[in-house]
Amino acid sequence: MSKNLVLIGFMGVGKGTVARALSKRNGMFTLDSDDLIVSMENRKIKTIFEKEGEDYFRAVERKTAKWLSQNVTNSIISTGGGFFKVDKLNDIGKIIYLKSSFEGIIERLKAQPNAAQKFAKRPLFKDIDKAEALFNERAIQYEKKADIVISVEKQDIDKIIDNILEEIKND
Repeated sequence: MSKNLVLIGFMGVGKGTVARALSKRNGMFTLDSDDLIVSMENRKIKTIFEKEGEDYFRAVERKTAKWLSQNVTNSIISTGGGFFKVDKLNDIGKIIYLKSSFEGIIERLKAQPNAAQKFAKRPLFKDIDKAEALFNERAIQYEKKADIVISVEKQDIDKIIDNILEEIKND
């Protein structure tokens, strides 16, 4: 297995924020699976979904996962909310689930200075009941996929990073 750390969790939980902060502390590179897809496709994820549909997007995620497993080492990879479903996720690296309640995610996003933009970037949050149903469906699946589970609820970023570093040191 590579020395990568793969951050999974529901949209808005803070995977990108945690990846960047962790990178500053441990010197690893940071990649974002959604950013890689946008770069490869030369269009926004929202556009991919609108024009090609979810099946096409999931195929691009699988292609991205294969590339990551074959070409990337010593990196922190933040992933899209559904990326955890790709086959052989463990081939990419150690899987860290950033766990929070649905309410905790909503509160985290509302507390951001650019909250409106954070919600707009995640169109699923327009239908809060649908978003919560998806969260409930995925929460158990995230936990099953994870090598390490880190609670991020009501934790500041330094504490989250401390917890991750402690867990990977002990692993």
